Amino acid sequence: MNHFNFKSLSFYGVAICSVLILFKIVTNYGENKLKAPLPLKQSYRLIFGEKLPDCNQPDIAILNINQSGVYLNGSLLPTNINAQQTSTTEQYPTFSGRYKNKNISLSGQVLNSVICNNTNSENGKDYKTVNIQMYIEKQDNLIGKMTVDGMNKAIKFSAIPNQKQETSVNSNKH
Repeated sequence: MNHFNFKSLSFYGVAICSVLILFKIVTNYGENKLKAPLPLKQSYRLIFGEKLPDCNQPDIAILNINQSGVYLNGSLLPTNINAQQTSTTEQYPTFSGRYKNKNISLSGQVLNSVICNNTNSENGKDYKTVNIQMYIEKQDNLIGKMTVDGMNKAIKFSAIPNQKQETSVNSNKH
């Protein structure tokens, strides 16, 4: 009785070679084509390039970003928030977005008082829908524009990593 049938051996040989070739292709693609996105800083100072019409707009705001791969969450905070209030940033609405090829897009709700200092709401909880489009410039700086519901014009801004955060982290290492 012949247990080594040529058809069976060739079938198993082709099956094993096919799996090895497929493994080689997938491994090569993963090593050469798939790259993790660069990490973003956690906090940026937004410097607006122009004033909004009918708005007592602040010159600077803080954009906090949390990154998980290409997915982003964040919030836009006023600059007058102090260290005790940073733990209560849950009161500020959040953005969600994506990070792809050095381009960042975020959208969500923002308190009107963060964008305009002259909010007309009694309780200060007047929200605006905001869309942010940014790209990474050299040295972790961001350049972008923000569109706000109810305003015809996009606001141009630049964002630099927040220095207060980095110095407080570095001072804790000593």
